[in-house]
Amino acid sequence: MRSRLAPVLRAFALLCMALLLSACANLRGPGAPGQKLDPWESWNRKVFSFNDALDEHVLVPVAKAYSEIVPAPIRLSIDNFFGNVNDAWSTINLFLQGRLKAGVEQGMRFAVNTVLGFGGLIDVSTEVGLEKKSEDLGKTFGRWGLGTGAYIVWPVFGPSSVRDSLALPWDYAASPSLVFKDGSAKVAIYSLQTINARANFLRASQMLEGIALDKYTFYRDAYLQRRGSFSDDDEFEVLTPEKPPAENPQAGH
Repeated sequence: MRSRLAPVLRAFALLCMALLLSACANLRGPGAPGQKLDPWESWNRKVFSFNDALDEHVLVPVAKAYSEIVPAPIRLSIDNFFGNVNDAWSTINLFLQGRLKAGVEQGMRFAVNTVLGFGGLIDVSTEVGLEKKSEDLGKTFGRWGLGTGAYIVWPVFGPSSVRDSLALPWDYAASPSLVFKDGSAKVAIYSLQTINARANFLRASQMLEGIALDKYTFYRDAYLQRRGSFSDDDEFEVLTPEKPPAENPQAGH
């Protein structure tokens, strides 16, 4: 299976590098002045329409059936399990970003849920105050100074950017399917992960149908704002002892 995927990943990486050279030569970081965010809008709209039709006719019906058939407690456990795997990947990326304190806390969250939460099926960490910090390699590249680059919509995978496309193979590889060698098992895990994620956004997508006049523009602007901003992230942190309180020079007088 790995030998079959290797040529595909290499081709994907070469394509991303070509896009990077053609669209991001002048980037100086997130939100660089003069950056053309959507130079391939004509192509992107066509792919967006394809993905939207695929979502409407395949993913949404399957996600609705999944929500109706699978009991809520089981769906919650499945969601917690995939979230726990994401916590492990987030931990790695937090360390790569130099956010040591947040990385340690996220690692503790993963360890607690894995051990006490039966492999992540139960979210114990949130109950004890270990909050989730979702990070990925695309955001790590952004922390390293690489701008978002041009906006691009991939078939099936959906909205992305040149920067996030470079990280896409690794971000998608960070899945429970890594522990399986059988190809059918990998497909089953990916399918369950996709269906579960889509089921979580059924209500939100229904609300968007009545709000967004131009779905493409809405999704594009929301994506670029979310992926280009680090305002929700903590500042860079290091593990250093707290300084003792300054002594009052007038104390004792």
